[in-house]
Order: sequence, then structure tokens, then C-alpha cells
Amino acid sequence: MTVSILLGIAIVLVTAWGALALWVRAPLARGWKCALLLAWTLSALAALAGLALPAWRPGWYAHAAALVALLCWWSGIRPSNDRPWIAEVSRQTHGEIEGNHVTLHNVRNFDWRTRTDFTPCWETRSYALDELQSVDVALSYWGRPAIAHALVSFGFGADSHVVFSVEIRRKQGDKFSEIGGFFKQYELSVIASAEEDSLRVRTNVRDEDGYLYRVHMPEGAARDLFLAYVETANRLRKTPRFYHTLTANCSTIVFQMARRIVPGLPLDYRQLASGYLPEYLYELDVLRGAGSAEQYRSMGRYTDRARATYERAQYSRNIRRGVPGIG
Repeated sequence: MTVSILLGIAIVLVTAWGALALWVRAPLARGWKCALLLAWTLSALAALAGLALPAWRPGWYAHAAALVALLCWWSGIRPSNDRPWIAEVSRQTHGEIEGNHVTLHNVRNFDWRTRTDFTPCWETRSYALDELQSVDVALSYWGRPAIAHALVSFGFGADSHVVFSVEIRRKQGDKFSEIGGFFKQYELSVIASAEEDSLRVRTNVRDEDGYLYRVHMPEGAARDLFLAYVETANRLRKTPRFYHTLTANCSTIVFQMARRIVPGLPLDYRQLASGYLPEYLYELDVLRGAGSAEQYRSMGRYTDRARATYERAQYSRNIRRGVPGIG
């Protein structure tokens, strides 16, 4: 009886996963999807009936055949870098590392006026690693407090910053879906950009709420993290990968890279609930200049300063005014 119950639970879970996979990724019209889902569900019900009724045992074979077909189709869905991408992810950042110098290609520096009205600009920029002075984590919220997009900004002097962001690579006509992120709906990309692009578009155009945190890292760790971003971007350019809502998103990718640099970095639920990263960073003692995570949040919020800044050249300086740990 216990085995039958466990098998029944497994069939229900696999059926639910398969139904979502078919609904999200099957390249069929809505009517055909509904018919396919009905057939898939009926095969699962036949398999469940076969657990209790010997006359329904053939239902096991029907469901097993359907499952094999589903898995073969699923394994054939491969990531690609050749799709009709939306403009903001149409190119891939990649870099060349030569000793102390890094040249980044396809650094995005769009001038955003609205979500659909913008002037595209992709640049090539060079950086000297011995001039790397700071690492800031920016969190951008758009609704729920537990969910935020995490970006990492590297400072090469007072007004020279480059932001790395792990992004879903959306195709034309795509809309973001957290459920779709579980089912190979989007590819993954690492985009380097100017702060006047990737931070400003979120606060000033998309009406998101932005927070900035100066992260103090061991000697050499900032350089290693910067190079890890470059290496990840290069790897994704050669070998595309799917975005995944839990295992390959903006915060988990950052954590995976940081763990290479700081061995033993503890696992924590806030690496998934990225909106609570400030508390995690505070407990790791990598924030300076305030006495509590609440103070960091209050003083690190730059939304109003960003929206009051009209000169792009003043943007990076203005959003850092009053942020703890920044002189």
C-alpha cells in the first residue's frame, strides 16, 4: 500500500510538471494544446487507476509511453543565441583579458525616454584592473518585497562605473513569466552597461524602486568577481544556457561566482528571495557605515535622487549621495 501511495504521488507530480511544460513550451495553437493536455491527463488517470485495479494495468504502459515521448521532446529543446531578440538584449557582452587590462565589447548605453522610445548605443570600453576601487550592489524592486533584480556595479574612479546584470534574453513578443522561467522559455545573458542605462531605466522609466549598497570585499576579491563576470559572459556567448527562475537567475549566478572567490560562503534562502539580500549582506559583515540593515535600506534608497537627475553625467554621483560606506 505504501509503495502504491508513493507511486501515486510521483505520477501526480510528474503529470503536473508535464502539463505545465506542454502548456508553456509546446509550439501548438491553443486548441491543440488543450487536446494534448487532455490526452496527457487521461493517460495519468489510467496509470493511477492501474495502481488499484488490475484491469487498468495497461494504463501503466500508455502513461509510460507518453512520459518517454514527453522527455524526448523536452530534451530536444536547446538554448540558442540565434533568435529575434528584443533590442536591449540583441547583443551579448564579451571581453578580452590581457594582463591588467580588460576590453569589454557590447557595453550597453541606451538613452531611454520611455519603455519603447530609446536611442540604442553599444560601446567598447577598456578598464585597468588596478584602478578598480569599489563594488556596489543595486537592488531594483517592482512589487513584492521578497523579489528584486540584483545588479553589480564596479567603480573605476569617481564617475566611471560599469554594471553587470544577469538578464533573461527575451525574444520579440515575449512577456516575462516566472512560471515560464521554470520551463526553458528564456535564454540567459550577462549584460554590461552604463549606470545611466541599466539603473536609470528601472527607476525613471519602469517606475521601479532602487537601492544601492557598497560592499566591502577582501583584497583581490573585487577583481576576481569582475573577471568572473567577464568569463561568464564569454562562456554564454559560446555556449548558450537557459534562464531558470530558481537555479540560474540574477542572484543565484552572482552567488555562484562569489562563492568561487570567498570559499565557504553560506547558503541562504535570501539568495533566492533577493529582495532580502541587504539583511544577508549585513549578517556577512560586508556593509559599512550604518548600524542596522534598516538604516542601510533607508539611506541606500536612491529612487528619488535618480528621478530628480536630468543630466546623465551627474547620475552616478547623485544616486550615491548619503549611501552608507561611500565617502
